[in-house]
Parts: sequence; structure tokens; C-alpha cells
Amino acid sequence: MTIKVLLADDQTLLRSAFRILVDSEPDMTVVGEASDGAQAYELTRAARPDVVLMDIRMPGTDGLAATRMISQDPELTGVRVVILTTFEVDDYVIQSLRAGASGFLGKGAEPDEMLGAIRVAAAGEALLSPAATKGLIAKFLAQGDSSGEQGPSGPGAERLATLTGREREVLGLVAGGLSNDEIAEQLEVSPLTVKTHVNRAMAKLGARDRAQLVVIAYESGLVRPRVQ
Repeated sequence: MTIKVLLADDQTLLRSAFRILVDSEPDMTVVGEASDGAQAYELTRAARPDVVLMDIRMPGTDGLAATRMISQDPELTGVRVVILTTFEVDDYVIQSLRAGASGFLGKGAEPDEMLGAIRVAAAGEALLSPAATKGLIAKFLAQGDSSGEQGPSGPGAERLATLTGREREVLGLVAGGLSNDEIAEQLEVSPLTVKTHVNRAMAKLGARDRAQLVVIAYESGLVRPRVQ
């Protein structure tokens, strides 16, 4: 199965470099290039890519707005957006995750890392760079929250009411950056069982992927960031 990729970046040279890289892989193909967010959204609707590599800072409609438009379009539920950023710690990144992005990747990433990120996102397992993404979310959600209070009590805590106890436990471990295999080992269950719990939590919480589960876990107060 060929992974269809859409490139959204206002820098022509970068798009050309990304195209060469992606098209060099036998299991990938570039189906379109956009220079701004509005064009990215329209091309996404037309080409139905599996993954959109989305720059944040673009003229006109930026990558954040385009990500929100894609994630809120019911016809594009299968599309995964990977944010490209020059900065590993950037307030726009957490906003993008909240808007529906599946993860983020630095523009300085190695070619193999970028190709691997595309494959992970296309597989729907997308929480890219778990520890980094988790740390980023914790950093920004920690601002203004130093109560130290334990247990779900954030503004989104009511969203967790639909989860079973085991699903909440798994959600907390996902937010800790653990893979399904690592969670399975810790809980002494099979990876398939963990995957089932994760999928059920995603369905109940309306999360597109694991990245969204991490955001929900922090916003609800199920997981408390450690403020250094």
C-alpha cells in the first residue's frame, strides 16, 4: 500500500527537498504541494492524502488554522497531520496538537527519522517522539497550574467519566510516553489487550490518535505535569 503525502510549506526549496526524499521511497508518493494553509486544506480535500506534513508559519492561513480545518472536516477523518517546526519547544506545537495534529517533527530531523514519522502517522499509531511530545504538553499545561492537587480535576475531567478504571489506567500510561508493549509488560497483559483499551478510550473521548489522548490526559488532570 502506497502512503500518500501532502507537503505544506511556504519555502519552495524545502518542499522540493521533501518531495525528492518522499518520492525516493517505494511505499510513498507525494500527491500535492501547498504554499499556505488554505491551499493545504483544499488540496487535502481533493487528494485525500494519508499524511500532511504541515509547516506552522505560512502566509495567510497558517498551519495551525489549516490543521484545525482538516481535523474538523468529517470527510477527512483518516488524514493525519504532522507538524513541521523549526523549534522543538514552541507554543504553536501544543496548539496544533489541540487542533488535531498527530504529532510534530523538527525540520532538522534526519531523513530516516522523517520517513519513519510518516509511516508511524500513516499507521494511525501517531504519537511522534513520545517523550518529547509529552514533555512539551506538560510544559505548557503546567503554566498556571501549580496546585499539586491529585486526581482528575481539570476543566476536561468530566470527559473521563465514560472510561472504565482500566481504560483510565492505560490512558495515564499512554500520557507517560509508554508504547503498547511497555504498557502490556507493566500491567501484565497482552499488547493486543492494551491496544483494545487504547482504541476504546480514543473512541469514547473522540480522540484521533495517541497524541490527542496525551493532551486529554493532561487537560483533564488525570496526569499532573511535574513543574521543575
